[in-house]
Amino acid sequence: MRPYAQYCPIVRAVEALGDRWTLLIVREMLTGATRFNEFSRGLPGLSRALLSRRLRQLENAGIVTHTDSAYALTQAGEDLRPLVFGLADWGARHAFGDPKPEELDPEVLMWWLHGRVDTSELTKRAVIQIEVADRSRVFWLVLEPGDASVCYTDPGFDIDAVLASDIATLFRVWEGEIDLTAAAKTGALTLTGARWIVRGFPTWLQLSPAAPYVQAAQLAKAGGG
Repeated sequence: MRPYAQYCPIVRAVEALGDRWTLLIVREMLTGATRFNEFSRGLPGLSRALLSRRLRQLENAGIVTHTDSAYALTQAGEDLRPLVFGLADWGARHAFGDPKPEELDPEVLMWWLHGRVDTSELTKRAVIQIEVADRSRVFWLVLEPGDASVCYTDPGFDIDAVLASDIATLFRVWEGEIDLTAAAKTGALTLTGARWIVRGFPTWLQLSPAAPYVQAAQLAKAGGG
């Protein structure tokens, strides 16, 4: 890649972070991903070969370290947190509209979602079947005390609750555009089954890390701010 050849800290930052996918890899790490396969699951449009190359570039730039078992952000990488979530804030206010069909990958959503379920208060297993009718897909969230996993084939457990909706609504709930309980009241989604799950799941699900920025942008727009 031809360098910009300008002595400027902005230029140096762009040279380190400006390649396609690089900041999204940092986003994944800032939200908890540490392993190669976790990055690959969260960024399915990124080939494994290019992912390897971008990770090496981040290592060479002093942003990421790598051991045999995991990747981790250095202090320089952690210092990118306000930049990455500043982009979330800007994007929510200025570049976030209706979802496009190609942006709505149900497997990616399930992968993201399972990592943001708070299971600390669970005392027994909860199995939630998620039905995405317009994509003819079914997934299973298996929630255990202190752990959550997502299954793409039937795990063989009894189903305790069923969450059903279209994929766009599920993404909008995840991103904080629509409140899950409000969506259930309007019929945009249904959550049925064991009462303790129906009542608990809206509080267990912590939503996307970008959701606070989406919600703040909505409030500002509604208030004319």
